[in-house]
Amino acid sequence: MTLYDQFKRDGYLILEDFHTADQCDDVMKRGEVLANSFDFDGHPSVFQTNEQTRTSDDYFLNSGDNISYFFEKDAFDEHGKLKQDLFHSLNKIGHALHDLDPIFEAFSRSPQLKKLAAELGLDSSVIIQSMLIFKHAKIGGVVDVHQDATFLYTEPKSCIGFWFALEDATIENGCLWAKPGGHNTSLRSWFKRKPSGGTEMHVFDDTPLSMKDMIPLEVKKGTCIVLDGLLPHYSLPNTSGKSRQAYAIHTIDRKAKYPEENWLHRDMTTLMGF
Repeated sequence: MTLYDQFKRDGYLILEDFHTADQCDDVMKRGEVLANSFDFDGHPSVFQTNEQTRTSDDYFLNSGDNISYFFEKDAFDEHGKLKQDLFHSLNKIGHALHDLDPIFEAFSRSPQLKKLAAELGLDSSVIIQSMLIFKHAKIGGVVDVHQDATFLYTEPKSCIGFWFALEDATIENGCLWAKPGGHNTSLRSWFKRKPSGGTEMHVFDDTPLSMKDMIPLEVKKGTCIVLDGLLPHYSLPNTSGKSRQAYAIHTIDRKAKYPEENWLHRDMTTLMGF
């Protein structure tokens, strides 16, 4: 069975030893450098006024073509001070690392990824976003069950995710969970911009995403997991003493319609593939 056939059947692929340990380490080291160089004075998450929601929304909605920083939900105390050091307070960095940082660009457009994209028939796909996800020990939070196409909606649906384990991912430290064949379902919702500002969830189908028969995708450092945009998946909190860093990129088909209402805005004429 080809990779293409397996992907169409299961809705995901697990490709071990896709990147070397050194390549993963280089990405994590670069992420730590970026995090520690971030001047968060004035960051929306620090604001303690009634403008906090609006400014946080603006920061998020303007992150499509920037390198932006997002904190864990409970990173700040009631006085707006970090509970611990900056690096271990961050949830992720996104969303244009693959275009703006040379280390992340090389990782996102590696020869092996170009070859994989060709095997999967993604010749007209472009990388639209990227995220370095920290999932720090003891504090890495839950990611609720979701479909990636909810957040990168196209007509027709074309979103594909590539999730790279920069460290071993286990049940204890918050690995991904998914169900083989779970992508054979409908798109439940669309996360979009509201005309009045901010965001909203437009519901297509209020049938809950089933978590029945989902299995843990425990993988070793260097593994690539490919995810169909309709595949429901989630991760649990990191309850272990080991972090579970991961890097993810998402692609869409250049030929598909990408509505202006999508939360993430990019100049579609400048997007590049693998």
